[in-house]
Amino acid sequence: MTRIALDPFVRDLDGESAALRAAGPLAEVELPGGVHVYAVTRHAEARALLTDSRVVKDINVWNAWQRGEIPMDWPLIGLANPGRSMLTVDGADHRRLRTLVAQALTVKRVERLREGIEALTNASLEKLAALPAGEPVDLKAEFAYPLPMNVISELMGVDAADHPRLKELFEKFFSTQTPPEEVPQMMADLGTLFTKIVDSKRANPGDDLTSALIAASEDGDHLSDEEIVNTLQLIIAAGHETTISLIVNVVEALATHPEQRKKVLNGEIGWDGVIEETLRWNTPTSHVLIRFATEDIEVGDRVLPKGEGLIVSFGALGRDEEQYGPTAGEFDATRTPNRHIAFGHGPHVCPGAALSRLEAGIALPALYERFPELDLAVPASELRNKPIVTQNDLHELPVELGCPFGHDS
Repeated sequence: MTRIALDPFVRDLDGESAALRAAGPLAEVELPGGVHVYAVTRHAEARALLTDSRVVKDINVWNAWQRGEIPMDWPLIGLANPGRSMLTVDGADHRRLRTLVAQALTVKRVERLREGIEALTNASLEKLAALPAGEPVDLKAEFAYPLPMNVISELMGVDAADHPRLKELFEKFFSTQTPPEEVPQMMADLGTLFTKIVDSKRANPGDDLTSALIAASEDGDHLSDEEIVNTLQLIIAAGHETTISLIVNVVEALATHPEQRKKVLNGEIGWDGVIEETLRWNTPTSHVLIRFATEDIEVGDRVLPKGEGLIVSFGALGRDEEQYGPTAGEFDATRTPNRHIAFGHGPHVCPGAALSRLEAGIALPALYERFPELDLAVPASELRNKPIVTQNDLHELPVELGCPFGHDS
């Protein structure tokens, strides 16, 4: 089996995903830093593995970890070994940790956040409208980033004053270009920041999920301080990064498919279709680290060996022709059915999927209603991915807003 090295600079994600699919349902890959794992690249096989009890989150199962081959200054150590949370345990422990979060993020409860999300969206649009007319705007920095960060912070009870530091640390956390000598300190700084937030909420609880986790622990659900801190970090990280990329990717998709954008703005194509197709075609999460095989597992005509690491390559399986047919590589907002698994599948499916969909479903229609002429300020070929192998994330999204609706040109 030929090993495919994932590009730490993510210069051609589409080409890399195509190469992974061509390698078969199970590809041998090399992560940045020379770490060898396997990747599942096809939809059906991914669904099967994500519900297979022989594939676990316990890093101690990993042969390379047992042999001491994974250094603590590996740039991706925070994703492979982020500490004890619902992300890293299975079975009863996973259900215990996940239940509290899932109860707070049910579709019904998330819907209660609609009014607040609409207010935050409108405030962001007012700031966009106040920018100098005729000049390119980085829509990611000015709109796609602030909205999800504000929403998830309000949900978790994180002070806005912590946002700049969170942004700085998370950029280092996800990047493959963080110098190894900075990794241990970055991880320690994240732990310190989130511990401070938890301590603050323990002293002054509020109507937020962090306070609820603390209260549940004190009421007998037995969450340790480490579990609370790591759960907070996990939700903040996942709760804003995915939605940022989703908003950015929708804008890019519509800009590069003007005939479909026109139908969307005319009401011929619904926003739900646009969002779901973007999740499939240009998924926010390119690869998810990491699971481990407790025994040899057949994957198509290949075998995932016992003790080896497995990543799920969502960028590859989102365009799997065996699942989506010969047009899998095309963006089609009218595609139906569209049974993608961009938010995962099985016990560890993303509990924030409903929140991400709600945010995008509010923000995007409002953005285009306010700025119907919005378009890229540079050719799509000039857009550059950040050096993050797990997130499909652009450095910036330069756009021209055009005239706001209802204003003279």
